[in-house]
Amino acid sequence: MKLDLLYEFQPAIAPYDEKPHPQGQREAEQSVYYEAIEQIQLADKLGFETVWCVEHHFREKRSACPTPEAVLGGLALSTQNIKLGFGVTLMPFGFGHPARIAERVATVDILSRGRVEWGTGRSTPMEQTAFGVPTDETSKDQWKEAVDIVVRMWEEERFSHESANLSFPERVQTPKPFQNPHPPCWVAAGSERSAEIAGENGVGLLSFSLFQPVSSMAGHISAYRAAYERGTQPLTRVPNDRVGAYTLVHCCDDLESAAGYGLWDSVSWWYHHLAEFTLEWEFPNLSPEEQREVFPLLKPTVDAEVDVDRYQEEDMIICGPPEVCLEKILRYEEAGVDQLLCYVQFGMLPHEKVMRSLDLLGTKVIPELERRGHRVHSAKVA
Repeated sequence: MKLDLLYEFQPAIAPYDEKPHPQGQREAEQSVYYEAIEQIQLADKLGFETVWCVEHHFREKRSACPTPEAVLGGLALSTQNIKLGFGVTLMPFGFGHPARIAERVATVDILSRGRVEWGTGRSTPMEQTAFGVPTDETSKDQWKEAVDIVVRMWEEERFSHESANLSFPERVQTPKPFQNPHPPCWVAAGSERSAEIAGENGVGLLSFSLFQPVSSMAGHISAYRAAYERGTQPLTRVPNDRVGAYTLVHCCDDLESAAGYGLWDSVSWWYHHLAEFTLEWEFPNLSPEEQREVFPLLKPTVDAEVDVDRYQEEDMIICGPPEVCLEKILRYEEAGVDQLLCYVQFGMLPHEKVMRSLDLLGTKVIPELERRGHRVHSAKVA
C-alpha cells in the first residue's frame, strides 16, 4: 500500500466567530492555503505517493478549494517527487467545457513533468443544482461522455464533436499532456453501483464512502474488481485498476497529549459538520427513496455526540502512535485498498501537530509499508 494525502483546504473554525464577515473568512482561507502548501512540501520529502486536491464549490467552513489546477500548478514547481492528483475534476457539462479541462490538466502534467493523476467525478446535488447540472442518472452519462471527449482531444491531432450535450467544431487542442497518451484516469464513487461503473470503464476507483466500517468498503472494492475483470470497453487506453480510499488520519506521539490539543474534538467536529452540512444542503435535493436511505445515517450524528470510540474501534478513522496507525492501515490493505488518502488537515488541529503527524507517518510508517512491498499497476498503454 501507498500513502497519499487528500486536501479539501478546510479553513480554521475559530476566526469565523471572532471577526465579522468578510475578514474572518478571508484570514481563515488564506491561512489554510499557506499551511497546506508547507505540509505538502514536507510530504514530498517524506515519500508520500500522491497529494489529491479537491474541486468543491460553496462548501462553507469545509472546503476553500474550487480550483485544484491552480494549487497543483504551484505544487508542480515547488515539489519534486509527489504525484499531483485532481481529486476530482467535475465533468458534467454545466461545471465546465471539456476543452478547458483538457487544457488545465495537460498544463499541470507538463509543469510537473508527468506527475498528474486525473481524478474525475459528478459532484453532489448541492453543487449540481448551482451549476445547472442534472441531479439524476443523466449526470453519469455526461461524466462518461466528457471523459471520452477529453482523452480524444489529447490523443487526436484534430478534434470535433457533435451530440445533444456539446457541439464543438474542429480544432487542435493544445497543450498535450506530458504523459503519453495521457495521465491515468480515476472516478470518485460513493456507492457499490458507482464502484462497478468505475470497474466496467477500466478506470481507478476513488472510494469516498463515509459513515461505514472498512468491512463495508471491502464489499465495494470486491464489486469494483469483478466489474473491472469483466469490462470489455475501457473508457481510455490507460488501464488503471488501482483503488484509493480516504479517511481521517492523525499520527501522534501519544493519544493522551493528542487529546489535549484537540484531536477528538476535531474528529467530532468534522463528522458532526459533515452530517449537518449534508442535511442542510444535500438532503432537500434527494429523492424520497434516497432520503429514507441517508437520513438514519446522518440524523444521529447531528442530534447526539459523535461516537468517536466506535469510529476508532472500527478503523473508520486512523489515529494513534505509529505502530497503531500501521496496524489500522494494514486493515485497509487487507480490504483491497492500494492507496490510502490520508485526510490530515481537519477540525482545529494545530498546523505544527499536522506537520508532526506527517513526519511520523513518513519516517515510521511509510518505511514499514515499503518493506512489505506494494502494487501499483496502471499506466500501461493498451
